[in-house]
Order: sequence, then structure tokens, then C-alpha cells
Amino acid sequence: MLMPKRTKWRKQQKGRNRGKAFRGNKIEFGDIAIKATEAGRIDSRQIEAARITMTRKISRTGKTWIRVFPHKPLTAKPLETRMGKGKGSVEKWVMNIKPGRIIFEMAGVEETLAREALTLAIHKMPFKCKIITAKDSNELY
Repeated sequence: MLMPKRTKWRKQQKGRNRGKAFRGNKIEFGDIAIKATEAGRIDSRQIEAARITMTRKISRTGKTWIRVFPHKPLTAKPLETRMGKGKGSVEKWVMNIKPGRIIFEMAGVEETLAREALTLAIHKMPFKCKIITAKDSNELY
């Protein structure tokens, strides 16, 4: 699963996830991609599940790009623990996703098969997404 090799700080605050994506909102590498249409938080396990699903569907032909990386640690306290006694331990690594962010890209596969693979990957996402192609990549959101 994806996680940073090193971080400057072990734990972070959650912060807010507002606004639209101005970075990573255009197709850069592939021909067809998944774009988020609403805000959310993607986990390293969800990224891995979507990647496995896509590569199995296209039977490891073509190329896929993962355009997101989970840098933010999310902590959780153990179940049935009383309040206080500090912040919990790091449970998972996430990335805040804003509307318009490209999550996966694909190239070298015919469009119908790529659409099927990306649709399966969308089902693994915890927020709404849509499939876009390179020619309609210029429209935002």
C-alpha cells in the first residue's frame, strides 16, 4: 500500500477540504481518466483496490498512472478507550480530494475496454467521479 517513506511530523490535524482543484485537474499523461466530481478523502487501500481492479480488467496491457498519493496520516484511538490521554496512533494514510482532481489515467487500451476498467475503479471510490477523455479534459469540473 502507498505511504510516505519519511515524514517530518508523525501526526497531523485533519484540516478542511474546501474549494475546487486547481492542480491536477487536467489529463497530463494518458488518453482517458477518472475525475472526482465531489470532495472527499481517499485511503491508500482504496487506491490499491482500484489499481488492482483496473489492471486485471485490461489484463496488464497499456499503461495506468496514479495521480494521487496519500501523504496525510489519520489517527484513531482504540475502541472502548476513555477520552483524554493524548492523540491516537496513525491508522491509515489519506489524501484530501477536491472536485476536479484527476485520480487515475490510462493509455494504450481501446476506449471501450478502458471505460469498463475505469467504471470498475469508480465503484471503489468513496466519492462521485466521472470518466473523461483527453479531448474534453479542458472543461473544468
